[in-house]
Amino acid sequence: MNWQELANQLRQKLDGQVLANAPMKHHTTWRVGGPADLLVIPQTVKDVHETLIFTKHHQLPMMAIGNGSNLLVLDGGIRGVVLKLGGGLKSQYLDGNFLIAEGGAMLPSLARMALNGSLSGLEFAVGIPATLGGAIVMNAGAFGQDIGSLVSQVEVIDFEGKQQILSRDELTFSYRKSSLQDKNIIILRATLQLKPGISEDIAASMEAKLSFRNNMQPLEYPTAGSVFRNPVGDYAGRLIEAAGLKGHSMGDAVISTKHANFIVNRGNATGREILTLIRTIQERVFEQEGVMLVPEVLIVGEER
Repeated sequence: MNWQELANQLRQKLDGQVLANAPMKHHTTWRVGGPADLLVIPQTVKDVHETLIFTKHHQLPMMAIGNGSNLLVLDGGIRGVVLKLGGGLKSQYLDGNFLIAEGGAMLPSLARMALNGSLSGLEFAVGIPATLGGAIVMNAGAFGQDIGSLVSQVEVIDFEGKQQILSRDELTFSYRKSSLQDKNIIILRATLQLKPGISEDIAASMEAKLSFRNNMQPLEYPTAGSVFRNPVGDYAGRLIEAAGLKGHSMGDAVISTKHANFIVNRGNATGREILTLIRTIQERVFEQEGVMLVPEVLIVGEER
């Protein structure tokens, strides 16, 4: 299939970007990943609609991602169309105690908007490099809080082009999970319900959380955040450290010496190297602690 020709055709229908054979290492926070046959970064909801129509007409597989911050793309890349909301679909505004934003809006930006409006609730999200849509699907959280607890409603579109609004009562959220997971849907817009607060207190809470992240997490290297979910009553990082794996490496992929639940890319790590470390951690922790760690990151694409 001539992906460049398909990219040219789709590009004429959209305001956003369309890239053929786009290396996903440029579109994930881990900075690894082979090429997507077609990468679309929509600027409008109409762009999303047009992409869905185009994809269906050409019978192409499709995947929607946020900012690529919770994603391991393997070295063979992704077949078909990748719709990346991060970088597009990012309008956001306040309406009373509600924050309404498109699915590609970034959580730190939303947290700052809430602060400017003296609204509390999003302080925990100020350091999470995720889109609103991706965060809701995965129920992203930190410091004992999560985005799902704030969701009032979401506007979604499925891969067939059907659009609908789902109220809070139609959604369920649990630890790093939501009822929207594993469904062929894209979050176009969401409404978060916040609470009035004192801006000085909100700002102080955000600064404290950012400081904690800087001290505890290896932010100087590309990562995908926490690699594994915390088991009930324990911490993945503690288990990995207890298994003696801190600093263990595979090529340029290294289990962080700062926080064992992070795998960092020291420069030229590959998807295979990171995947090997993930499997090594699972095997070693299971052997020594009897706990099978479950990845928090999504592993997608093909091996080379």
